Amino acid sequence: MAKILLDNYCFPENLLGMQETIQQAISSGEILHISDSKTLAAVLTSGVQSALNDPRLTVSYEPNYVPVTPPALPTLPTEQLRRLIRNTIKLELLENNVGYLRIDRIIGQETAAKLGHLLHENIWNKLIHTSAMIFDLRFSTSGALSGVPYIISYFSDPDPLILIDTIYDRPTNTTKEVWTMPNIIGDRYGPKKDLIVLISKRTTGAAESVAYILKHLQRAIIVGERSAGGSVKVGKVKIRDSDFYVMVPTARSTNPITGQSWEVRGVSPSVPVTTREAVTKAKALLSARKAFPKAVKRVSDIIRRFYSSREKIEALLNQLAITNFLTVLSEEGLAAKLNYELQTVSEDPRLSVKIMQEVPVVAEDNPNVDAIPGGALFDVEILSGNTGYIRCDRFPKLSAFVRVAKEVWENVEGTENLIIDLRYNTGGSSKVLPMLLSYLYDTSSNPIRLYTIYDRIQNVTTDYHTYSNLTSASYGSKKGVYVLTSYYTAAAGEEFAYLIQSLHRGTVIGEITSGTLLHSRSFRVGDTSIVVTVPVLNFIDNIGECWLGGGVVPDAIVLAEDAINQAHDIINFHKHIQPFVKQAAILLETYYAFPEVASKVGRVLQSKLDEGIYRSVIDFESLASQLSVDLQETSGDHRLHIFYCEIEPESQHKLPKIPSPEEMGYIIDTLFKVEVLDVNVGYLRFDMMADIEVVRAMGLTLITKVWNKLVNTDVMIMDVRFNTGGYATAIPLLCSYFFEAEHLQHMYSISDRATRTRTDVTTLPEVLGQRYGSKKDIYILTSQMTGSAAEAFTQTMKDLKRATVIGEPTVGGSLSSGTYQLGDSILYASIPTQVVLSAVSGKEWSISGVEPHVSVQASDALNVTLKIIAERQQKLESGD
Repeated sequence: MAKILLDNYCFPENLLGMQETIQQAISSGEILHISDSKTLAAVLTSGVQSALNDPRLTVSYEPNYVPVTPPALPTLPTEQLRRLIRNTIKLELLENNVGYLRIDRIIGQETAAKLGHLLHENIWNKLIHTSAMIFDLRFSTSGALSGVPYIISYFSDPDPLILIDTIYDRPTNTTKEVWTMPNIIGDRYGPKKDLIVLISKRTTGAAESVAYILKHLQRAIIVGERSAGGSVKVGKVKIRDSDFYVMVPTARSTNPITGQSWEVRGVSPSVPVTTREAVTKAKALLSARKAFPKAVKRVSDIIRRFYSSREKIEALLNQLAITNFLTVLSEEGLAAKLNYELQTVSEDPRLSVKIMQEVPVVAEDNPNVDAIPGGALFDVEILSGNTGYIRCDRFPKLSAFVRVAKEVWENVEGTENLIIDLRYNTGGSSKVLPMLLSYLYDTSSNPIRLYTIYDRIQNVTTDYHTYSNLTSASYGSKKGVYVLTSYYTAAAGEEFAYLIQSLHRGTVIGEITSGTLLHSRSFRVGDTSIVVTVPVLNFIDNIGECWLGGGVVPDAIVLAEDAINQAHDIINFHKHIQPFVKQAAILLETYYAFPEVASKVGRVLQSKLDEGIYRSVIDFESLASQLSVDLQETSGDHRLHIFYCEIEPESQHKLPKIPSPEEMGYIIDTLFKVEVLDVNVGYLRFDMMADIEVVRAMGLTLITKVWNKLVNTDVMIMDVRFNTGGYATAIPLLCSYFFEAEHLQHMYSISDRATRTRTDVTTLPEVLGQRYGSKKDIYILTSQMTGSAAEAFTQTMKDLKRATVIGEPTVGGSLSSGTYQLGDSILYASIPTQVVLSAVSGKEWSISGVEPHVSVQASDALNVTLKIIAERQQKLESGD
């Protein structure tokens, strides 16, 4: 039986070890003790099915079995074929120009070719002009797979041809690709008109293949029950001279779209219903879908007329034109599909398509908070610390604001900071925003562009600037402004909070706002329940960014009831920001290895301070983060950073601990990997650069366990792909092993800004053990992880043309960075103090890292190096 399976089973890869398994079962003697033949067949069936997880594999005992071969359809007389087709194919024209076609047997291509014109004239011509079709395969229990591409071709375009299936046949060990056909008799139904395929538990074989392909081509909606789960081809093979037979699937189908098949599992319907209800459900689906094209066109028209981001309209309309809606089953599904397609192209959360819901009741302002006394437009107070407080629950019309503005601002004019409370502001007039913001700037300066609004309906773009003719003195641009928000804050209140952030004029504190903007309009789509919401206004800030809504995220997120206390804490913290920023600039001027860059960074920090960039900073953590970003962006040096630490950090110059003899072996085994590869190539991987004193302490052990295994190789590969750095003090010693003792080699020079010294670094005249010398080839492997002292070693060997570097550019580390405290705060600056000068060019090493001679992915570096070594060795042997 094992040989039958090996020669015939369509999943030969699953049969690994089958021969041995069966032999073991026979050797155990259990099967041999079964005397009843039918029981034995059942036991064998259970065993092979459980072993291969395939219910189609069965063993039967049939002493009187006589094979029956049904006649091939094409060999039947033409008149008999006509009667057969009339009995297996039925058609009907339903209301609303819907065609109904029932096929109970899939005929093969040969039969179709023989009766093609008859089928075309009597069946297809009656259906081709329908606007939709119900294709009934519920009772299709037999047929030829060769007819599948014939059917699929009628529901697709002639070009391009589509790969719809692959059939693997085990007995011949061949795979056949099944494509749609370029030429068929008559017109095609095409890929656009609605098609519903009905299936049932009885649907099997070629009909399942048709349904599965049409479903996954997204050409048809499948309605009914899960199909039977047949097979492409099943053979019944006799076991030698016995009366036992094995049923074995000899071919398998693999769909190129899914990588799976309909076999065994069957085809699952898109819309599950009973067989009896299938036709009724199909009619209802087609009736519902009849409105879909009009709905899609209506959505396209709305976008064309009203969408405010005009540059995206063409792409959106093109997307809707090419989107396949053939498998959408309901209005809900159509809304979801439209929303997905529009969001994918626009990336605009304001543009949405949804099913119309009941209009929610807008919540009143927080009932636990008293309204502003007397119905005043603004509540104005002076809080502790000489902090002004203005509460506004709804922005008035511009004319009303003008009447009260003088009184409001004169009350807070002398305060040091200002809190504007919008926690209960539900909107109001947006036209008041430019004047309100104008009071937060200096009226003596030139007008400042605050924001721009593009109105799609009016096709008008309006720039809004600060006013120069205010009714009273402005609050000015230097004092701190703190805006309080909550999830009640909406519409114009959100716009004000957003502008305060985008203009860097203040700090927003509280909860994320509601996300209720007045920039969009909603349209019902025809007679459906679908609503499309389209932004008709673009609210563009002063750097050209369009606000896409979604609520304003505060700089400091706290509960609304805690916002005032948090504002006072941030006001106190902000008093120290300017000294911190200036102290960071002074430390750079004093210690940074590149003085000309330090001056530039200092100017940029002061400029950002003046622009209000640091108003979004609320604590030491966010200040350290913002300063680090500014330092690195301006200098291009990722090593520069600011961090905060509650306790004083340990000195980076602390002397390393000398390991004990017991620790040495563990350290060497952990950090070093040594191997001699083919053709006497040495491989040395080391993942850290140890301090020179540690290296000397481990000297004899290191020589014995590592170096002596490599020193006599012909070529060496040094792998620092995982070496993030360490101490640079051992670099001269390490490099010395690859140069001659007689001529000390100038490797590089170190200029230290902190100590104002310059040191020339050379190889050493004496080393422990044998040198590798200056003649044999060296290769160094690098990655984006390679950093600090490992980079210095690599760059030195590259500059001196002593090694070929292969891999990725390194990280761009530093030989030494100093840690300096900003005043007496918990902020510290890590500043590279040393610059390395090349011994060859005298120029500074780039902070961007070491560029390899051969750039490859780090994971491929070793294999590429071995190939290069092999090619060079081959050239040497051939004398080229």
